[in-house]
Amino acid sequence: MQLSFWEQETYFKDIDVLIIGSGIVGLNAALHLKKQQPQLKVLVAERGLLPTGASSKNAGFACFGSPSELLDDLRHHSLEEVFGLVERRWKGLQRLRRNLGDATIAYHRWGGYELFDAQQGELYEACVEQLPFLNRQLQPVIGEPEVFQPADEKITRFGFKGVRHLLLSTAEGQIDTGKMILALTQKVQSMGVLVLNGLEVQALQENEKDVIAVTAQGLYLKARTVLVATNGFAQKLLPTLQVQPARAQVLITKPIGNLKLKGTFHYDKGYYYFRNIGNRVLFGGGRNLAFEAETTTELGLTALIQHRLEELLREVILPDTPFEVEHRWSGIMGLGIGNAKTTLVQKVTDRVSCAVRLGGMGVAIGSLVGEEGAALVLEQV
Repeated sequence: MQLSFWEQETYFKDIDVLIIGSGIVGLNAALHLKKQQPQLKVLVAERGLLPTGASSKNAGFACFGSPSELLDDLRHHSLEEVFGLVERRWKGLQRLRRNLGDATIAYHRWGGYELFDAQQGELYEACVEQLPFLNRQLQPVIGEPEVFQPADEKITRFGFKGVRHLLLSTAEGQIDTGKMILALTQKVQSMGVLVLNGLEVQALQENEKDVIAVTAQGLYLKARTVLVATNGFAQKLLPTLQVQPARAQVLITKPIGNLKLKGTFHYDKGYYYFRNIGNRVLFGGGRNLAFEAETTTELGLTALIQHRLEELLREVILPDTPFEVEHRWSGIMGLGIGNAKTTLVQKVTDRVSCAVRLGGMGVAIGSLVGEEGAALVLEQV
């Protein structure tokens, strides 16, 4: 790819910070950098036409952990670690809302629900028994006394079949992630950040004064410092990072008349999740059907998971309601290896840092992780 003199001078000369990845983390890092040091020249390089991972491909859950998830986390992590992470997710959500505004991202706090079927009776009883404990831990974080509550009376209202119990999370909400990414992009561009799509960084070469980013387009970008914010794709650039990709498959229905659902819903220990988008149902998950196959950076769909999603829609979620699937897609998350749940925000070398491993909670924690990544970069410029 040949550049003109004008292009080289305008876009690629004297780059202070190169951010790789234009998702929620990368854009929030750029936003924080320009707020702290407006004179910095910040370039965000995105390999896709739009963010490639999960930032605008996820389900748009503004959540921080369901009762069963938090109890499972407590089996592997300390009390401080689990609720420290919950606090970071909650703070990240508030930061996102403050940065962009609720109307801009279509934020609605309609509550979230965890579903339990007949085979999950023991799990439900364990959750109910621990609700007072969980609510005590959440009160100083959320500022409300009873965030988690039993809600069996709503099963009939929602029209579920085979669901025995519901637990309500009063503080959970939903957003439109397409609007979120668009608003973030426009905000940072208005502050002078260069966001270039279709520019894929394939390797980083560091010397004493700067970092050279080698791109698939044949360009060599020179920057004083680099932040890798590619989440599930991070190992492609930084192979030693303890982060693994996880594909999430999603579908959405055509509009449904008199849809009963309103809110966000978690099912089967969170491996399935659905919500209303207006009068449509968005439904995703099923990674537990094929963990190995879904540990991939390849976007795509499988008949196994798509069939199961439709089956659960017919049998559990919309048992008495005809529906048609209008669209299907997938996204790539970044998870910890083993039981690791924490984000990975760290210096990798003197001039390269990373802000990755959002654990499927990018909407919640991404704004905060972006700011933390920017703080590392500010120590290097």
